[in-house]
Amino acid sequence: MTDTEVADWWGTAVSRIEPDHIELRGIPVRDLIATTGFGAVIWLMLRGSRPTGAQARLLEAALVAGVDHGPHAPSIAVARITATCGVGINNAMASAINTLGDSHGGAGQECVELLEEIVARSTVPVETAAAEVVAQWRARGVRYLPGFGHRFHTRDPRRDPLLALVDEAAAAGTVSGVFARAARAVETVLNRGRTTPVPMNVDGATAVVYAELGFPAPLARGLFVLSRSVGVLAHAWEEMGQGRRNKGPIPPAVRPTYLG
Repeated sequence: MTDTEVADWWGTAVSRIEPDHIELRGIPVRDLIATTGFGAVIWLMLRGSRPTGAQARLLEAALVAGVDHGPHAPSIAVARITATCGVGINNAMASAINTLGDSHGGAGQECVELLEEIVARSTVPVETAAAEVVAQWRARGVRYLPGFGHRFHTRDPRRDPLLALVDEAAAAGTVSGVFARAARAVETVLNRGRTTPVPMNVDGATAVVYAELGFPAPLARGLFVLSRSVGVLAHAWEEMGQGRRNKGPIPPAVRPTYLG
């Protein structure tokens, strides 16, 4: 291949790196340093444009909400276990991040997909659309709708602050509010005839934020990975400072039940 062919093979609009010069989406990095928040830079890198201040604040709120959920979360537990195995902090982070799949870390993406299906049915009232889409998901064998209910919290403490911010943003014209209405309609459908509520959780609330801000569903998962990486780093670093070796998922005195 010629040099031009190789350059074209690796062509990118994300960054331009040349001797003594770095641009991110066409903006010199020196113009971003100390002037642009990390959330705004994430937006710039993913979308190719700068967010407004209101958009950046809403994105950062969602990122903050997903940072940590303690060792109850497999990603955090794995970070701490790996950190005691004589590996570097990057290994601990990579091991933890690799646990973020459909069951742990993927609900935000799936919830955006759910909400998109509801919003696409714009010819019927949102309550009707929500009932129809929920019924279809149930018919496909989906037992737990992504973004609703929580095994630990009766009402996720991150839900209400995020939804309040979305409502404020909708009132100000920053977002449309259609995905928030769709999510609340799902919540209503799920709670009909129930004595124990199934409220929206953080995955649902962040899905609302990401959908309202125009991020495609797969990026809801990617953004959660970025967010949770902060908690993963903090827990791995703390564990490294505690001096344990070969920390297992259960205390050494506990013997797993033999089923053979």
